[in-house]
Amino acid sequence: MELTQTYSETTQEFLEFLKVSKDYRSDALDLLEEGKSRYLADLKLNFKNSFESDHLSKKEIALLGVSLAVNAGNALLREFFKGNAQAEGATAEEIAEATGCASLLSANNVFYRFRHFVNKEKYNEIPARIKMNIMGRPVTGKEFFELMSLAVSAVNGCEMCVKSHEHSLIELGSKEERIFEAVRLAAVITSVAKILY
Repeated sequence: MELTQTYSETTQEFLEFLKVSKDYRSDALDLLEEGKSRYLADLKLNFKNSFESDHLSKKEIALLGVSLAVNAGNALLREFFKGNAQAEGATAEEIAEATGCASLLSANNVFYRFRHFVNKEKYNEIPARIKMNIMGRPVTGKEFFELMSLAVSAVNGCEMCVKSHEHSLIELGSKEERIFEAVRLAAVITSVAKILY
């Protein structure tokens, strides 16, 4: 499909918010535009509303965004959240840790989903042999690293990991509202990653 006209005002506002060029195009966005989908307004509002939180700081939202964008393999969102994280005072080490968390949890989610799906004692006895030193003394702090781990695990659909990280967060004193907002952010970022890439 060729769009000779510019995107709708809603889409243009969304792209401007994301600091994306006016010339930006994605096939999925073109399909929504072609069908004059009302979902575009929902997508924009869901994303913008994700930046308002009583339980997550702007820096935490940005770092969660980095981790979730890396997990989604979405360069556009990764750069957007990296810029936000830097603007909110995140260090290069914290941004690297958010990136590393996405990679590590992707490995863990595959591994532990397999163990859970098969549910065979023999596989539980064999050592995982996946290094997780980053979890030992995270520069973002234990509680926040667990929160990033939970958000990525929720996206990747690993029941064992989600339950384990949620349990750890509660033991570390996290409120359910904070956990819920991190997962809601993960859901919204995942939805945007399907449209803008």
